[in-house]
Amino acid sequence: MKRLALVTLVLFSLLFANVGNANAGKLLLSKGDTVAICGDSITEQKLYSQFIEAYLTACVPELELNMVQLGWGGERAEGFALRMENDLMPWQPDVVTTCYGMNDGQYRKYDEKIGEYYRTNMLKIAERMKKGGVKTVIGSPGVVDSYTWKRDLPDFDKVYNENLGKLGQIAKEIAVEYDFAFTDVHNLMAEVMAKAKAKYGQEYPVAGFDGVHPIHNGHLVMAYAFLRALGLDGKIGIITIDMNGPGECSQGHKVITTQAGEIQVLSSRYPFCLQGKVDDPRATTGIVEFFGFNQDLNRLMLVVKNLKTKEADVVWAQNRKRFTRKQLEDGINLSAEFVDNPFSRPFANLLQRIAEKQKYETTMIKNTLSNFRNFENLAKKDAELKAAFETVRKKLTEKHSELSKNVRDAVVPVQYLIKVEPVK
Repeated sequence: MKRLALVTLVLFSLLFANVGNANAGKLLLSKGDTVAICGDSITEQKLYSQFIEAYLTACVPELELNMVQLGWGGERAEGFALRMENDLMPWQPDVVTTCYGMNDGQYRKYDEKIGEYYRTNMLKIAERMKKGGVKTVIGSPGVVDSYTWKRDLPDFDKVYNENLGKLGQIAKEIAVEYDFAFTDVHNLMAEVMAKAKAKYGQEYPVAGFDGVHPIHNGHLVMAYAFLRALGLDGKIGIITIDMNGPGECSQGHKVITTQAGEIQVLSSRYPFCLQGKVDDPRATTGIVEFFGFNQDLNRLMLVVKNLKTKEADVVWAQNRKRFTRKQLEDGINLSAEFVDNPFSRPFANLLQRIAEKQKYETTMIKNTLSNFRNFENLAKKDAELKAAFETVRKKLTEKHSELSKNVRDAVVPVQYLIKVEPVK
């Protein structure tokens, strides 16, 4: 049984790995990088982009990344290819994620013209990224929901998901050709959707109530796909309690006081905090059992040494949970076992600040900066107009810098006490 479980785990890892991509498993991020998240209305929902930014800000704060999202409702790859020079490149991005294809499939059965149209424009995007030396993660499109999308057309969700799957394969081919990272959002979401509906019922949406735009549960799946493709290893930290003496912590966590069976810690690195009721699609708690978010990306481990009894209670804040000696010796994942924890409130505050920043980004780019393209030729001839545009861009980006600082400042160190109480 143990060997079978190991084989299953390996196969699961391979299924969701970036197979066929030379960058698979390689950390694409360096300290101080600017990361841009690009896509259509699903990106403009500002949910998976918020989750990505929250993770990169709180879970790996040492990277000190700068973030911007450029989602645009209704956009196809062609639209982004046309606007990326004006909207994206002035940010001087080091790393870019893209998620196009939902609209490129034209909401009908796949044919070769759809595929070639998508390929042509994704190649334009890839070529510009390569020219600019931008490390890129190309994401496949997601899925349409098997229940909530166009229920009046029998099996049309299967028809369109087949279309999206073929576009995803094209995206993967382009990623391999350009030596970019690729993440298979489509197949991951399809797998998770099937498992989640098997437990919560067919009416439980993973691709949203309209069948196209996911809500919190589906967006967490998307965030996971992109974070894994960026090469994050998921090591949030290790806290060790010794029942016979002092404990210790790994980098990002500082011991304040410690004695046999307990430790007080000050953490500057957060775990990703899940929220909501498990069966609510607007929550992130229930969906994680169907894919490897906590295992792969969210490991804040507690290890207990020298426990003499067969079991012990771990007490963290107002929460108490019992574990076996073997579990505690091997290490338990506090992020998974204690959903409500001392990080929950500051993490929620962080998400709120990111939401405010990303809302500003959408307004700034869609309503102002992107319109500069309409006057490009005139600005080339009119130095005063060109200078005016540059001034506006400068002022808007200064405000963006303020909001970015507000986001970073939200990650304040969290102090807490963990106790291990033997059960006799």
